[in-house]
Amino acid sequence: MGLRIHFVVDPHGWCCMGLIVFVWLFNSILIPQIVLYPHYEEGHISASAILLFYGIAVFCLVALVRASISDPGRLPENPKIPHGERELWELCNKCNLMRPKRSHHCSRCGHCVRRMDHHCPWINNCVGEDNHWLFLQLCFYTELLTSYSLMISFCHYYYLLPLKRRNWDLFLVRHELAIMRIAAFMGLTMLGGISGLFYTQLIGIITDTTSIEKMSNCCEEISRPRKPWQQTFSEVFGTRWKILWFIPFRQRQPLRVPYHFANHV
Repeated sequence: MGLRIHFVVDPHGWCCMGLIVFVWLFNSILIPQIVLYPHYEEGHISASAILLFYGIAVFCLVALVRASISDPGRLPENPKIPHGERELWELCNKCNLMRPKRSHHCSRCGHCVRRMDHHCPWINNCVGEDNHWLFLQLCFYTELLTSYSLMISFCHYYYLLPLKRRNWDLFLVRHELAIMRIAAFMGLTMLGGISGLFYTQLIGIITDTTSIEKMSNCCEEISRPRKPWQQTFSEVFGTRWKILWFIPFRQRQPLRVPYHFANHV
């Protein structure tokens, strides 16, 4: 499956995503300068603590960028419907184009998306069949990075030895407490919001239902056989190798050719 760039022109989405990038930059730049580097220079922590922080931060940023620019599963204008499977397709009453069942028309993006879960302004993109796995990784690594930042901030004040504050930037010395309070506030807010979102996403995958299907109660497919959770997660991530579920650098390949889009590339 080739990489296809998907760019949504939406000022509201740009503002939301810009806020997320600002929070990421704030924590990724100031937390190491105030906590990690000084404690490492004075021998209070090892280099592995710094490497772990930046490793999580990089994975989080890659998942954010890829989730925002990846094609979520946009349907072409003239899809080829496999012979004998036309009963699995329906006509969209908004764009008047044929689409497979469980697809949804996004009014913000202006097109139908295969197995659309929801439109997320925080990534300025729809969450659909082809980028749902990246959105899950984004939630996971955001939660991990936020928790790690809060933990090292707590250790900075209540566990690690006091710093001698040699060769510190004067601005950081004067405003350290204010910066750490802002970081803690943003971290707790982010952790609370992401935890709820991540939980609902996991439940949706386990039950094989999208957020739109839950809200609209249009689950006529509810009688379909229940799949094991390993299979539903494997279908979302495009692989049965669980270790690859955590890697945002790879390309997702469907486990099988979708019945509704045999010519998908």
